[in-house]
Amino acid sequence: MNKSTIMGNEMKKRTKRQVKIPKYLPQQIVHHETRRVSSVENDCVEVVLLSSYPPRQCGIGTYSKDLQRALNNTFGASFKVNVYPLESGTSKFHYEEPVLGTLNTDHALDFLKAAYHINSDPNIGLVMVQHEFGLFRNNESSFLEFLEYLDKPVLLTFHTVLPEPSHALKKTVSHMASLVKGIVVMTHASAQILKKYYGVPEEKIKVIAHGTHLVEHANKGALKKKYGLQGKTVLSTFGLLGPGKSIETTLDALPNIVNDRPETVFLILGKTHPALAEKEGQAYRESLLQKVAQHGLEGHVRFVDAFLPLDTLLEYLQLTDIYLFTSKDPHQAVSGTFAYALSCGCPVVSTPIPHAVEVLKNGAGILFDFGDSRQLAQKVNALLDDPVTRTKMRQNGLQTTAASSWENAATAHAKLFADTLKITTPLKYKKPALNLKHIRKMTDHVGIIQFAKINAPDIESGYTLDDNARALIALCQHYELTGNASDLKYIKRYFDFVFRCFRHDDTFLNYVDKEQRFTEHNDTVNLEDACGRAVWALGYLLSMSRSLPDTYRYLEEKAQFVFEQAITAMLDAQSPRAIAFTIKGLYFYNHFEERECVNEKIKKLADRLISLYHSEAVGDWRWFESYLTYGNGVLPQALLMAYAMTLNPQYRKIAQESFDFLLSKIMVDGTLRVVSNKKWYHKKDPFDMEFVGGEQPIDVAYTVLALGFFHKIFPKDGYDTLMQDAFAWFLGKNPLHQTLYNPCTGGCYDGLERYNVNLNQGAESTLSYLLARMAIENLGD
Repeated sequence: MNKSTIMGNEMKKRTKRQVKIPKYLPQQIVHHETRRVSSVENDCVEVVLLSSYPPRQCGIGTYSKDLQRALNNTFGASFKVNVYPLESGTSKFHYEEPVLGTLNTDHALDFLKAAYHINSDPNIGLVMVQHEFGLFRNNESSFLEFLEYLDKPVLLTFHTVLPEPSHALKKTVSHMASLVKGIVVMTHASAQILKKYYGVPEEKIKVIAHGTHLVEHANKGALKKKYGLQGKTVLSTFGLLGPGKSIETTLDALPNIVNDRPETVFLILGKTHPALAEKEGQAYRESLLQKVAQHGLEGHVRFVDAFLPLDTLLEYLQLTDIYLFTSKDPHQAVSGTFAYALSCGCPVVSTPIPHAVEVLKNGAGILFDFGDSRQLAQKVNALLDDPVTRTKMRQNGLQTTAASSWENAATAHAKLFADTLKITTPLKYKKPALNLKHIRKMTDHVGIIQFAKINAPDIESGYTLDDNARALIALCQHYELTGNASDLKYIKRYFDFVFRCFRHDDTFLNYVDKEQRFTEHNDTVNLEDACGRAVWALGYLLSMSRSLPDTYRYLEEKAQFVFEQAITAMLDAQSPRAIAFTIKGLYFYNHFEERECVNEKIKKLADRLISLYHSEAVGDWRWFESYLTYGNGVLPQALLMAYAMTLNPQYRKIAQESFDFLLSKIMVDGTLRVVSNKKWYHKKDPFDMEFVGGEQPIDVAYTVLALGFFHKIFPKDGYDTLMQDAFAWFLGKNPLHQTLYNPCTGGCYDGLERYNVNLNQGAESTLSYLLARMAIENLGD
């Protein structure tokens, strides 16, 4: 029975595509009616990912596993991605996690079985096919019939896009394109080829860069020592080996490189491609070994003959000084190996495949001509002699690949899924697990360090009271949530820092250098806001101090002394935010020890905010100042806290009025738009909140905290929904659609610039994220 008979002409021509069991379909494959209860009941759409998949050793399989994990980790409340693995020949793999079924591409009937299973499952809303011509080479017509038979909308990812196709190839690709709702490619060059040579409509094509891993960058020297490469200059390449990699190009260049730098070692990471090994054995690898011997390079070349685990691979790439990509295929559309090397901070020297030309245009590497070993040696030697350029390349590469991290690739795919399915409800981001790894890394025996270079603490930046006060609040909250005893030493350390900043005049100093000396900045900068944050932190510590173990209860007495002395000075504060921070400190202090005088102090401070409001609020302008600057959410929140303490209806009225005004400016179509530090929003010069960059995490955190308190007081007014929308700014619901939170490090990037994120993960941004994350802990996913 041939494939045409199996599919049946009447099925190909159905106008109303309904699920039915063909009479000739083997009964044993009709088994999905007993599958689990539909997840659609929870507004979660199931997506089928049809692809090769580990343990099959294939780059597309690795890509699919990473994509599946990223989508489920980021949007598991909106989409559940399940895999339908492709197999071939006699292969039968054992999968670590449940799969929907398997499709052997050498068996025509398997395509029909898979299509029936997908069509008959009401849970499934979308199918995404990872396409590479080699995967379907032996049964291309059955694959086309599979696409025709599917009732579900289909998206197709092309991993290879060839220019100037033959008539047959153009016909095949055009046919595939006509059967699907959309096509994903990974470079703009591939998109142009699809439009120019295959006639695919532009609106059907979506460019989503190959995903890359966020990496917790380790010390290169330590990694070299770990792998026995200390004192070596390391060049590397990786991937499944085959002639297309053209490793011999590097081996022919290596004598000239070693002549200049005899400490050079070239790592060849990866085993022979399984398909090649099945046909030719290890012939290609043996040819490389012969070339090594021919050039006398035995001490300068190391083969790592394995399909490396991801963590090991990323460590090898991080210790690499220059990554070499020598593919000889000018039509290779994309390379995952190339992308992974960039994400590990490797300067790259590459042949000009379209992916390299596109990605390296920002200066993350340089190109050389296909197969030109002499040119390769010249460029490698020049780079090895120029550490400044290599550092710039590293930074540019990290910037490029941060935008294409798997978390950001997941966001782009989820938006595409929603558009394809015409889903109008907002995407639901999953809350990341609480992670204090970066906070702890940024903290030394003194306190939390102010800035970071990428994710490495920058001790030259010193410390601030601001950051240590925020850290004290964050760790107290984390201890309340988790009861984690390891938090206690950090609570003590941050409190000790705050205590040391307290002065005899009942105020605080803010700036401390790496030698623990107060700096001249304390003489030139208004410190009211910093003092207010310290009061907030001390008040919060006191509010939960009775839950501390007895060995830490002595902190209570010291904190109470400093708090009560500092409050005296802060009652005369003029800065609106300093006033607000102080009100917050008093609010929490009242949980520790209720005193009538606390309310009197709060009234004095709240009345000052009311006075500021009345002096500025005119017409449609309902705010405490003549402009919106930073940390705005703390002002209405503090006023609502004053209402909660005193039940003064004026505080409640103006708190709501001012907060609704603020939200009307910064919540745009369900997305938080932070007031930029590049352009304050002025009463006399209002403007649309167009994106100009300069959006910082601290503003998001204060908005989330304010929304949380408003939800507490007004639980039916929808502030909880806005709170989740605002928090999603950290995860990609922002103008750049990029994550600010790095789940690998537990850190938060320092802000959104006009075209990219600031990759440094300083104390302020990471603590801001953590405070916001803990604030939504008890809200639904």
